[in-house]
Amino acid sequence: MSGLWIVVPVKDTRFSKQRLADVLTSSERQALAHAMLEDVIEAVAGVTADVKVGLVTVDRYARDIARRHAFRVIEEGAHDGHTGAVDGGRRVLAAEGAQGVITMPGDIPLVTAAEIETVLRAHDEREGFTIVPAHDRQGSNAVACSPPERVALRFGSNSFYPHLEAARLAGLTPNVVELAGIATDVDTPEDVDRFLERDPARGSRAARLVDSFGWSGRRAAILSERVGARS
Repeated sequence: MSGLWIVVPVKDTRFSKQRLADVLTSSERQALAHAMLEDVIEAVAGVTADVKVGLVTVDRYARDIARRHAFRVIEEGAHDGHTGAVDGGRRVLAAEGAQGVITMPGDIPLVTAAEIETVLRAHDEREGFTIVPAHDRQGSNAVACSPPERVALRFGSNSFYPHLEAARLAGLTPNVVELAGIATDVDTPEDVDRFLERDPARGSRAARLVDSFGWSGRRAAILSERVGARS
């Protein structure tokens, strides 16, 4: 097996987005995780380049989406957090002869097929490292690596600059690509506010769902309570 793979790690969506617990219920957070994943998978499915797709997951909803799109499901590393899931996918695919892997999370609902193809065009499939930072240039929202395991990866809120250094230590010059959709991940209430501002036409499933929760009213109430508590 050869070529380039898109790998999307998806943890158990029943426990998603804990940092939104002050604003959304558990069932709402799970529904949001599902909607964002649908948005991401729709973008991935629209890629016209010759790539294969795998979801690293044991989540039932994610597995159903994978089957619907005829995407591969990889279970190795799926219980080991984001980094462990990515490494599990890379390990499996590298052993099968994959040329490279581009990984992105399931919570970047504004990603488009065109953005993914921009990353693919920028990436050297023979020997390269391409990265798309989060909006704050702290997180790493998409990483392409060829060969798949050439660079040690460790994801988190402050992973971008360490990933640049890891690529250099591996003998590669990191290629940084700025893309607004991929950069917009959703973890905190502030992230949701930013995400909605970037999707004014509500083209994503996730934005429409958040609106249906009465997000603006809930956020206004919470901010008002905070002001009152400080006065």
